[in-house]
Amino acid sequence: MNSERQQLYTRRFEQVFAYIEQHLDSPLTVEQLSEVACFSRFHFHRQFSQFCGISISRYIKLMRLKRASFRLVSNPQERMINIALDAGFENPESFSRAFKNTFGLTPGEFRKAPVWVDWHVHFQFPGRENQQRLENMDVKIITVEPMDVAVLEHLGDPMLVNNTVANFIEWRKASGLSDYTTQGTYGVPYSDPATTPGEEFRFDVCGELSLVAKGVVPQNPQGVIGKTLPGGRCAVVRHVGAYERISDSVYYLYRQWLPQSGEELRDFPVYFRYLELDKNHPEHAQQTDILLPLK
Repeated sequence: MNSERQQLYTRRFEQVFAYIEQHLDSPLTVEQLSEVACFSRFHFHRQFSQFCGISISRYIKLMRLKRASFRLVSNPQERMINIALDAGFENPESFSRAFKNTFGLTPGEFRKAPVWVDWHVHFQFPGRENQQRLENMDVKIITVEPMDVAVLEHLGDPMLVNNTVANFIEWRKASGLSDYTTQGTYGVPYSDPATTPGEEFRFDVCGELSLVAKGVVPQNPQGVIGKTLPGGRCAVVRHVGAYERISDSVYYLYRQWLPQSGEELRDFPVYFRYLELDKNHPEHAQQTDILLPLK
């Protein structure tokens, strides 16, 4: 298969993945999805399994369980029955069985102590490559002002960052000093997870402080502290899609844009601004600004 045909073939599957994520609350059939992909319904099931490594029905169930696992951790007060029904199960018991069979923990156990390392393994599909058109990414140069932020520092396995995020969300909700619906949310990776030993990986989970805080974060059980994101010139590009694929957009900035731009880097790491966290976007529609500090 030549490169152009391979790209077309892959784009068709990306349309299917996007459609599934947009319609997780609806019944999804092979006939329906084959029409989205413009493939014959007689062959689509085999094509999907070959491309993704698992069956269509298994993929859909995994996507529903994935969404449910995020809700379990990010909304600890939400009733289990609501999460179960939204994931397509008739009752909490069948949801609990499917969840444990997949992740090795019941939903209640995962909610109390999520094991993100084992969780990630279930969502690695060999055929799902990031097909963003990097050559068409719109890079802009902006000037940002210094910003006082609350920070929960993560040190260790990058697969466990979500545990730190959950603790930070708990602090934001309890403190009232950084409302995620009105104040910005940022992430600062001090090292590349692809090349850094797991125990040395550093990542700051950040939330913009409200004016009421006056730049001060009182002592708290979660260990959140105050810092300042420096101001200055930044190259910014918007990544649209799952957070797990953001490294592709970051590498584009370093490998392609920067050498051709004539710009030089400032002594502060690339960082992320997460957009519209108060909205329940499907993965393919998640938006993150990547900011590369410039001199």
